[in-house]
Amino acid sequence: MQDKAIALQDVDLSLGRGAARVHILKGISLDIGQGEAVGLVGPSGSGKSTLLMTMAGLEQPDSGKILVDGTDLAALDEDALARFRGRRIGIVFQSFHLIPTMTALENVALPLELAGEADAFARAEAELEAVGLGHRFHHYPAQLSGGEQQRVAIARAIVSNPAILVADEPTGNLDEATGQAIIELLFALKRGRGATLVLVTHDLNLARLCDRTVRLRSGRIDTDAVVTA
Repeated sequence: MQDKAIALQDVDLSLGRGAARVHILKGISLDIGQGEAVGLVGPSGSGKSTLLMTMAGLEQPDSGKILVDGTDLAALDEDALARFRGRRIGIVFQSFHLIPTMTALENVALPLELAGEADAFARAEAELEAVGLGHRFHHYPAQLSGGEQQRVAIARAIVSNPAILVADEPTGNLDEATGQAIIELLFALKRGRGATLVLVTHDLNLARLCDRTVRLRSGRIDTDAVVTA
């Protein structure tokens, strides 16, 4: 495999307390190469989204190690982890997570503003142009279609030019035609920027577009196989 973008070593994670505590991830070890596209598939409740969130540093495992671009996430305090994630990892959610009181341009510029970048709005404009929304700079999320909102969310995820892009069911709230357009956009951006893409999906046809699929079942890796045409 090419150099590792993400390496998980025997990762365990449980959520909840007491009798309600649930063991979500069980001994997950997985390497993802730089520039690779990996699809995470499996039944609902198998741990796909939780695994993705641990890779992004949004969930902390109970045990095991997570290395992203060689950096041990457990070695970073909360502020350092947020800064690292802002520079290195772009995250696309199923539910868009746009701020309703901000325009498309303001939503995309926000991560750069928080990082103190002087050219935040110029870069945000360029990314909105890249996703086909150059005519929607000053529209609010409620004025945009679902597909347009997801394009804004993708622009926000890539505005820092991250090396790793993770997407959790990015087409789950979209109709089939709009979802297909979003997927084509994600893969075009991945190819154009050489980014690593990790994608959670229930759609096996979508997963087959990836270089490899990783199947989860009950919190464990079931199969890890290259998908061939």
